Order: sequence, then C-alpha cells, then structure tokens
Amino acid sequence: MSKVIVDDELRAKLNGLNADTVFCDPSGQPLGYFVSPEEYRRFQYALALGRHSDEDVERLRQLTGGRPLADIWKDLGAA
Repeated sequence: MSKVIVDDELRAKLNGLNADTVFCDPSGQPLGYFVSPEEYRRFQYALALGRHSDEDVERLRQLTGGRPLADIWKDLGAA
C-alpha cells in the first residue's frame, strides 16, 4: 500500500478528511476512495468474516501438529 503525506492546504481542500471522500479524474470517473481509519478497519473485519464460516474457524482451531518454532528458525538459518 502506498502512503501519501497530506499537507494542511490539501487537507483543507478535502474538508479536513473528516468524511468519506471519492477521488475522481477530470472527467468525473472515480479513481479511489478515502475512508477514515475506523471505517477501513470495519471493512477489513467484514471482509475477513466473509472468508471463513464459523465451522471453518472451529475446524482450523482443532488442528494439531506442526513443528516447533525453534526448528523452523533453524531451517531458515535464523537460529
């Protein structure tokens, strides 16, 4: 994800970034949307919830096995 630093002048033009904002090209076609950090987290959470059913989560929770982290680090050459 890219990061853009918004100066005070641009922030003022964007109504202080206090509300959802659509960014458009000169013809009016949407380029992207600005949402608050709280709204973004809600979108991400809703997206994650839609990916796995409660049954999937419980099945994954019941899985056992795997390898000790120390062994994994050793294989990666980090230990």
